[in-house]
Formats: sequence, structure tokens, C-alpha cells
Amino acid sequence: MGELAMIQSSGDNFPTRGLSPAPETKGTKRVAILRHYAVNGFLTHCGWNLILKAIGVGMLGPARPDRSSSHVRPHPHVPLPHRRSHHPLLDLAHKLLHLPRPGAAVTVTVVVTPENLHLLDPFLASSSSLQPLVLPSPEPPAAGAPRALRALRELHLPLLSQWFESHPSPPCAVVSDFFLGWTHRFARDRGVPRVVFSPTGAFGLSVIFALWRDLLRPDEESTVLLAKLPDRPRFPWSHLPPVYRIYEAGDPEMERYREDAIGNLESWGIVVNSFDGLERAYLDHLRKELGHDRVWAVGPILPAEGDGSAGPVNRGGPSSVSASEVLTWLDACPGGSVVYVCFGSRAVLNQRQMDELAAGLERSGVRFILCARQSSRGGHVAAGDIGAVPEDFEARVAGRGLVIRGWAPQVTILRHRAVGAFLTHCGWNSTLEGLSAGAVMLTWPMGAEQFVNAKLLVDKLGVGIRVGEGSEKIPEAEELARVLAESLRGDLPQRVRAKEISGAAQDAINGGSSDKDLCDFMTCMDEQRRSKIQTF
Repeated sequence: MGELAMIQSSGDNFPTRGLSPAPETKGTKRVAILRHYAVNGFLTHCGWNLILKAIGVGMLGPARPDRSSSHVRPHPHVPLPHRRSHHPLLDLAHKLLHLPRPGAAVTVTVVVTPENLHLLDPFLASSSSLQPLVLPSPEPPAAGAPRALRALRELHLPLLSQWFESHPSPPCAVVSDFFLGWTHRFARDRGVPRVVFSPTGAFGLSVIFALWRDLLRPDEESTVLLAKLPDRPRFPWSHLPPVYRIYEAGDPEMERYREDAIGNLESWGIVVNSFDGLERAYLDHLRKELGHDRVWAVGPILPAEGDGSAGPVNRGGPSSVSASEVLTWLDACPGGSVVYVCFGSRAVLNQRQMDELAAGLERSGVRFILCARQSSRGGHVAAGDIGAVPEDFEARVAGRGLVIRGWAPQVTILRHRAVGAFLTHCGWNSTLEGLSAGAVMLTWPMGAEQFVNAKLLVDKLGVGIRVGEGSEKIPEAEELARVLAESLRGDLPQRVRAKEISGAAQDAINGGSSDKDLCDFMTCMDEQRRSKIQTF
């Protein structure tokens, strides 16, 4: 198999070789020097022209292949996606590199922007076959996902095209985030398959595909019926992704966004961070809608316990409490006695939400860990309305409550025997992490596809209890206290179901359906490369 390229919407990485010939100038001589086999490094003042020349010959980013060798390693290309997909996509690359398989080893190139390069450090330390290519970040655009993604495409597409077309052994496939639908056209034009990496589950992906394909609008009751999906789910209009609700036909930005969404439907295949025992009906639905079987459920994609520097403890940002302190605190708690409260890396509660949450935690009498975000960047609150933890709250709950300001080692916390329930915004990463740990899921979705995931947890899987819905339905402290205490009951039906799903998740990634799908995905990549049959 050849090189695999993996791309995310906040950065990308590709191996490169040469730029197009130019008239004989001083700069051309520099390129000739950089291309020479004897040159292995470049100390530069970092002028942009020289940076591009160095990228063009493979001096920056991944190392060049040995030109004396006729052996070509399998090389997929992975562009790093929307921020929430960073760790799952990198964990996928890690799994691909360590997958036992006959034949040539795999080389994975990850496209990344400078501010996210540090995320690769633990993975680079564990494998020499993972290669980063650093591309510049676009200038911050006006608010809105469509504009941000357009800025990224316009900056990166020429650089990626130049790299790909000059590479001596270009990738055999492009694996890219759902938000990078334009990479479908990029891959198709170069005769390689593009595989979508879905940052959400099969149910959420089915909903998103149906919305953008059919442009469904609300009925008289402001609800939307998805009649083609299993069980014909219905959603309030306000529970659908905001970027879809603001769609206006004819608006150039929105039409391009929709075109990218349709590009995901037309791509060669889809890798879903889910597993057959969790979403079989929706995985089958995707295969039916797409008209082929190239849909692989390879999840839950999570860092393995004891996985060294790439493991669950050693990732994330600054925190007011160290991971070791958190584990020491949990070790002192009885099994299943702690509620973990976290609303993800982007959502920030407004003051009313925070006040009701804090009062509910205080009145409940339960042990808890509260992860409190302090920034509204990219969050779901109005400007200036950032909820602060009430004064003296920590003193009043001392001994049974731990407040973490900043990043929390979520996977490690959820895996601890002391944690019994998880109050969550229902982002897909958090959803999978909670399900894999066997926690009862207390749902309080805030935006994006989180309302869809909450419906899956409560109505489809039977592991969730509804707590709130964004800023529309904020739970009163007294009712929240009751639900928090109830969630830790050992005989709760949702707990029984959660333990069943946790077992199914472990089975899937330990020789079960997800391991088989991952192997099948790599086999299909091998066959596609060998046959050179284009099926887009």
C-alpha cells in the first residue's frame, strides 16, 4: 500500500518534493541545491518564498523517501479536521500504523497548522512512519463556519496541490474530516480515493446527510421529520445544527458549504467513529443511501490505557488541577459514587445555567467533579454572558466536590471505578467516552449535532436521562439535585444498559466488529491501489 494522507479542517500534513521549474535565477539555484540528495537540512531566516521552496522539496515536514530505493511504502494522507476531531483522527492514524498486517508497512502523513503541531508530539515519539506537514493558518475570518472553512480551503488547496503533484510517491488515499468536503474533489482530480472521517456517529451523520441533501424545512409545528431514516425520527427545528438553520438558497457561502456536504456523500468511503453493536441500523442505512458497502465502523477510537505519552492522561491544555491530583481524589471515593460534569472543550455556560448547576450539585449531596470552562471562545453563550462558579461554592462542597478550571483528563476520569454518571453536552467524543466507560449519561446538549446525540442516548439506547436543553430548558436546581442523586442508584435501568453497551464497546475493539472493519478498510486501500480502478 502507498502513503495515506490524513487531513483535518484546522491543519494538514503532506510529504513534498519539487516545485514547478522556473527561469534560471538565484532562487532556482537554491531549489536545485535543496533538491540535491546530499542536502538533509536547511537553516533559514524563514522568508515565505524559501519556506515554500523547502516544503516543495520535502525539507520541511516529512522526510523525503530514499531516492535510491525502489520500494514504495503504503502512504495514506490525513488532514487534521475540525478541532473536535483532532484526537480521534490522530488516534485512528496511530491504530493504522500499529495494525498487524502482511505486506508493506504504512506511512501516514498528517497535515497540520502550526498551533496544532504539538498534538502530534506523543504520536511522533511512538512511530517513525507518522509524518507531519505543517501548513500555515489562515487569517481569522468573520464569524461563521462557512467563511472559516472557505479561508482554510483557499489557503491550503494550492499548497496541497503543489505538494501532491511533485511528490515521488504520492498518497494512495486521502482521509479527511467531514468539514473538508472539498478534499473529495481534490482527491478525485488526482485519481485517489477520498475517505470521509466522521466526527459524529452514524445516526448524527445520517441526519446531517438527509438535511443537506433534501433541504428539509420545518412544518407548522416547527419540527422536521426525517422520513427516510430508521424509525422516522422527528426533531424540533431549534435542535438542528445552527449552520443548517441559517442556510439561504443562493447565498454563495452557504451554497459552497452545501456543495462540500454533498461531496461527503459522493466520496469513495466513510470511516465512522462508532461500532456495530451501538448503531447497526444507522450504519446499514448509510450503506443503503450511499449505494455501496464502503462504510467502516472502527470505534470507539480512544487512547489505550497504559499507552505511554499518547495515552489519555497526557493530552489536553492547561488545568488548575493536575491529573495525579484528580486520580488521588477519585481513589478516596467509593465505587460508582461520583458524578462527572463537563460540557466539552467549546461550550461555556451562561450565568443562569451555571447558577442552577452549582445549586443543584450543592443540594444533591452527591460527590462530583465539575469541569468549568473560563473562556467563551467558540462557545454557545452570548458575548459577555460567561457563567462563573459562584463565590464560596467550593468551600461549601469541600470534601465531596472537586472543581477543575480548564482542561480535565476526561477519559481517565470516566474510566475510574468511582465515576457512576456523566452530565454531558453530548458531543460525540464525550458520548463515546462515557458509553465506553459504562456511565449513566445525563444529557444537556448545547448546539451542533448534540441534540441528535442526546436523542440517541435517551430514546434509542436507553442509557440517558434528559437534564436540560441548551439555554431554552435550563433545569431548576431542585429537580437537577433529584436527578443527580437518582443517577447513582445501582439498580437504575439506565445503568444496567450502560454496562451492556460498555461491554459491547470493549468487544468491538478487542477482536470484534471494529477491528474487523479496520482491517477490511486497509485491505480495500491495498486493493484500490493495486487495481487503479476509479470508483468515484
